Amino acid sequence: MARPLPRPCTGSECDFARDYEIGQSPLMLQIEQRVRGSAYGATSWTTRAQSEATVHRLGLGTGQCLLEIGGGAGWPALFLAALSGCEIVVTDIPLSGLRVSRARAVCDGIGDRCNVLAANGAALPFANRTFDRIHHADVLCCTERKREILLECRRVAREGAAMEFSVIALARTPTTDDERRLLKQSGPPYPDAGADYAVLLFETGWSGLDRIDVTTEFAHCMDVLLQEYDAQRDALLALLGEEDYADRLERRLSTRAAVSRGLLKREIFLVR
Repeated sequence: MARPLPRPCTGSECDFARDYEIGQSPLMLQIEQRVRGSAYGATSWTTRAQSEATVHRLGLGTGQCLLEIGGGAGWPALFLAALSGCEIVVTDIPLSGLRVSRARAVCDGIGDRCNVLAANGAALPFANRTFDRIHHADVLCCTERKREILLECRRVAREGAAMEFSVIALARTPTTDDERRLLKQSGPPYPDAGADYAVLLFETGWSGLDRIDVTTEFAHCMDVLLQEYDAQRDALLALLGEEDYADRLERRLSTRAAVSRGLLKREIFLVR
């Protein structure tokens, strides 16, 4: 039996760093393929079909430069670049994800069009008006600095640029202690944006809002994941250890319950 991977630290950044490492195991890649149709070590809930649609909605193509914030192990950033022929800059904080992303870009034959950079989305190290397109997947719901990230994206976007992002958000305010406990147990850590995202986008200089509700797809992905957690229980215990497996299972069950009770939703936004 394989030894469980160690849990080196706590906190959101460290958790993501470990997720990027574990996500490269054959077992996790197999589960990801069944859940999302991808095999990158993804931490977002973006499906292959949603990524294919993103290429068309953003009008991605050769000669354009796409910024991916919180790109982690490269999903869906590298897939978008491979489909469209665009150049891609992948940013994130944990170095483990960026290393995976860079190696995958080389393996996929797009290394000459891909750069990776350790950077915080709320303080991007780029000049004004640098990028033609911007994308991030389920990043804003993992940070309290939503407004700062949207402002930074506006700053580095060229005139006429477009941005698309997905986010898990509060669908309604919890009304009971039970609902508040359920949201605390589920993911992501910061679903409350303090206002509707349409308001935040307007206040940070974005316009031309299109929004797509993908909560049904989100729920389906979680259902498949929970089925895989049950079917692959022994192998996951060997990889993760009992504590981590139990924590992940409880969090996913809580998230699924929060969606079923109308507390959480997932949306895609397209703005210019």
